[in-house]
Amino acid sequence: MTDLIRALFLWVRLVFGTRRGGRHRARTPQWATHQPSLRPAPAPAPAPAPPAPRSPYGSDVPLDGHASALVRPYLLADEQRQERARQRQRRLAMVLAADFGIDLDIRDLYGLGVA
Repeated sequence: MTDLIRALFLWVRLVFGTRRGGRHRARTPQWATHQPSLRPAPAPAPAPAPPAPRSPYGSDVPLDGHASALVRPYLLADEQRQERARQRQRRLAMVLAADFGIDLDIRDLYGLGVA
């Protein structure tokens, strides 16, 4: 009995074709679309070579750091702060030397050169 049911099921499946569920369309059987060809199929054209891979890090030529004018802002601000402090120190030394006769130069003590 099970063989009869299996045979009947296979016959119905072959006659009506199998359908897949979902949005897929039923494919036509291969025997319906196959036509014998009398001449051999032409060889496929060779595929073009893919382009050379590029580096994800930019160009292959290194950048010239001296040609670039980019400066980190915190470095520039620090240099400006140091320059202002040096200028302030020079002004103070000049004012004290001119007005009060006080010499803030630490390199010369009592007229002797100190390293």
